[in-house]
Amino acid sequence: MSLPVSTEPVRVVRHHDGVVELRLDAPGRGNALDLSTAEALRDRASEVAADPGGAVLLRSTGGNFCVGGDLRSFTGRGAETGAYVHAVASAAHVAIQALYELPVPLVTAVRGAAAGGGIGLALVGDVVLAAPSARFRLAYTAIGLTPDCGASWFLPRLVGPRRAADLILTNRVLTGDDAEQWGLVSRCVDDGELDETAHRTAAGLAAGATDALRAAKGLLHLGAGDDLRRHLAEEARSIAALADGREAQNRMASFLAPKSVS
Repeated sequence: MSLPVSTEPVRVVRHHDGVVELRLDAPGRGNALDLSTAEALRDRASEVAADPGGAVLLRSTGGNFCVGGDLRSFTGRGAETGAYVHAVASAAHVAIQALYELPVPLVTAVRGAAAGGGIGLALVGDVVLAAPSARFRLAYTAIGLTPDCGASWFLPRLVGPRRAADLILTNRVLTGDDAEQWGLVSRCVDDGELDETAHRTAAGLAAGATDALRAAKGLLHLGAGDDLRRHLAEEARSIAALADGREAQNRMASFLAPKSVS
């Protein structure tokens, strides 16, 4: 029996096998990040970090992992757009940092859309499982913005600078199978088996050699190089500055506008 200890749009579920689950739970919005959701993510991630159990599982409810920033909440704010976007990014970045610094292994499970900030959330995991239905797309430059949630930090380290540039600059879409081939995720798992496999993986880690797993994770982070915290601050500054500009505001509005049917 699992006991929910927080409320939507992000919940914490503590399992008896030592797995602590952080669940994105706003499926009707594709788990999009507006300010209230980003703040809930920040708070729940901090809660998990304070008591992470033996392993943490990050997954979502519904058909999409996280479609990124909620553009409907970004548009129509005029001169306040940049400040709002900075607040959303900053709250999400506290969550990313907390998840990255977890002393225990973190497993993420991705199905459907992982776009924009959802990319960083997906990639913060130590073991990342993706379903064939997963669709990874940065999408920032299409709406006149730059990456946040650590995407521009994680990607070069995972797939190399050339492929990272391809994904960020062209908004190329990768399926779950593509992501496995590129080294973006650990492995691809059938959609119907994703949740069970992710939980089983986390439970196996929670039952493992605790001290060794924590020490091994620490060594991996030592080898990662440039400080993530400084990079997240620069991502937040950049995306907010662009969000205040006319081009980004026009592109976001165009993206949300109803499309004519020929």
